[in-house]
Amino acid sequence: MSLTLCVQINPQRGASYETVLGMACESERLGFDGFFTSDHYLDRSGGDGLPGPLDAWTTLAGLARETSRLRLGTLVNAATFRRPAPLAITVAQVDAMSGGRIELGLGAAWIEAEHTAYGIPFPALGERFDHLEEQLAIITGLWHTPIGGSFDFVGKHYQLAGAPGLPKPVQQPHPPIIIGGQGRRRTPALAARYAAEFNCGYSPDTIGDSMDLVRAACDGIGRDPGTMTWSVVQQLCCGEDEQAYQRRAAAIGADPDKMRKGHAAGTVPEVVDRLLAYDKAGMDRVYLQTADLADLDHLHLVAEQVLPALR
Repeated sequence: MSLTLCVQINPQRGASYETVLGMACESERLGFDGFFTSDHYLDRSGGDGLPGPLDAWTTLAGLARETSRLRLGTLVNAATFRRPAPLAITVAQVDAMSGGRIELGLGAAWIEAEHTAYGIPFPALGERFDHLEEQLAIITGLWHTPIGGSFDFVGKHYQLAGAPGLPKPVQQPHPPIIIGGQGRRRTPALAARYAAEFNCGYSPDTIGDSMDLVRAACDGIGRDPGTMTWSVVQQLCCGEDEQAYQRRAAAIGADPDKMRKGHAAGTVPEVVDRLLAYDKAGMDRVYLQTADLADLDHLHLVAEQVLPALR
């Protein structure tokens, strides 16, 4: 079995850097493969959001220096939040800070409310995809520019002239790019062209269809679909028994019956079966979305009873 397991967090619901650092260090110590953060500025879970959201790349820069093995990245950055050339510099620098462990997830953004709250333009979906496509071309173009050369780009939304394409990331040709989503045309095409990994989202019902669309897009440009890494996100809520599961679900405000129908939720055997099913479906990586960032016992349970059953 080759399934890798990464912890994924949503610190926009309210988290301090110290809390996130504790979870990342424990994730590394317990044997998880990666630690990924969302990229949002607004809490939509109904809580108070305290102490506030964290910036994804500020957080990852800190984690890069405090960990030594974990893959680190975003799932996923919003293309509306940052301009592409400075983002390429940031990612390359944090990749160097981590010793070459960074991955860049990039998407078109989807929550209008957080854009309104923070004064960020939120154009229509088609225009957001135009921004995303140009950003991918610019970021990879800068990273591919030979040292001593320069990069020019003329697009509808971005124009660059004489950019030196520095600094270079440690990973060559560049850090892995992650693209995901349920789009049927532009998303598969962008993934085939730019992504090392395609994230199939949450729903097990759409995985096969999403994979088929991306495989077809790869075939269309002469890329071997076997070079694509396939991943899925699963909300994690695991208990050593039913009582513990019910207690953990209540702590994060989740309906235990609904959650176990579509996520890595339930008792240990249920979570193991769920993950084995994704391995059988062709997934290479599962992101375990962990809601309670202070519940390190949750990670211990998964590391001690779920991981051994998978490996």
